[in-house]
Amino acid sequence: MNITAHRTLLLGICLVLITISGYSQTVTWDSTYRPAIYAGKVGQFKSFPKSTSDIIFLGNSIMTYTDWNELLGLSTAKNRGIPGDMTFGVLERLGNVIEGKPAKIFILIGINDITRNVPDSVILNNYKKIIYRIKAGSPRTRIYFHTLLPVNDTYTALKGKTGHIVSVNSKLKKLAVEEKITLIDLYPNFLDQTGMLDPKYTFDGLHLNELGYFKWAGILKEGKYLTN
Repeated sequence: MNITAHRTLLLGICLVLITISGYSQTVTWDSTYRPAIYAGKVGQFKSFPKSTSDIIFLGNSIMTYTDWNELLGLSTAKNRGIPGDMTFGVLERLGNVIEGKPAKIFILIGINDITRNVPDSVILNNYKKIIYRIKAGSPRTRIYFHTLLPVNDTYTALKGKTGHIVSVNSKLKKLAVEEKITLIDLYPNFLDQTGMLDPKYTFDGLHLNELGYFKWAGILKEGKYLTN
């Protein structure tokens, strides 16, 4: 084999390896992941009484880390957040959520999908499935989807992910119009001047502090989402 042919062969091998490496990076995500606390929380939720007057707050840790009863002054508010949960986890436990035919479901989910490299298109498809299943299983339940909150680069697991968040939110807005559900656009309300999650609303760059939750509650009250 002459030198030119040898170089051509090596170049071809390198391109194949680069292609394989690039491909593996684009598909590295796991729909079966569930946080360690998942099974216990689902079992707990199943044991709780259900009512058609329930107002369900469904999502991950951002939804979990407040007392919605106290924050909103609503005895019918039920927290159904699980720290670390993804859209796949919500779909898996959604049957129990809608079993009681709740009056309203407020949903915020997807940031952990982004953290775990789930493609935007898959997240949006799971949003559609969530909406379809609620409509089919509990037609009178009113659906409220929140846009994903911004993050701050101090939360290293989401550093550089703002573009993904903006993309998912943009597609979610279109989906809400198509499916005739209510969209609550949290994202712009929590930005600072740099276009990231305002530090005054967070304690780690992702999760909200007390000021963040009061801000969120104000948005819900001002929009009359809780009373209409």
